[in-house]
Amino acid sequence: MKISTKGRYALRMMCDMAMNNNGSAIPLKEIANRQNISVKYLEQIVILLSRAGFVKSVRGAQGGYKLTNPPSYYTVGMILRLTEGGLAPVSCLDDEVNQCSRASECMTLFVWERLYSAICEAVDNITIEDIINHSKSSFDSDYVI
Repeated sequence: MKISTKGRYALRMMCDMAMNNNGSAIPLKEIANRQNISVKYLEQIVILLSRAGFVKSVRGAQGGYKLTNPPSYYTVGMILRLTEGGLAPVSCLDDEVNQCSRASECMTLFVWERLYSAICEAVDNITIEDIINHSKSSFDSDYVI
């Protein structure tokens, strides 16, 4: 399983907004410059984040975007599920109830279930705040996520 650039950039964007929060909205151009991501691509991503209620738009000369909740609220899993559509390693695990006609006789199903469980365990227990704290303790303050 590979996480797309959309998922990776959304996570970087959310971290950047949390790290650079001074109470005012942050223009996309500033995030784009710090993260070396095109403004056009961030515009596409911020639409998803905004519709999900993760960020809010502030209009005007001092406009930009702000997180709607503290960094401790957002998990990596929340952001990746939004941008990737799901994290299941195989399509038969996409739905809450396995719809595969072979599920009862599939001898590899337990492998995919364990992998999916491990993925969820990891991404659902790491918050934006955890990422920021880890980067602060592991790198210089000039490090860019």
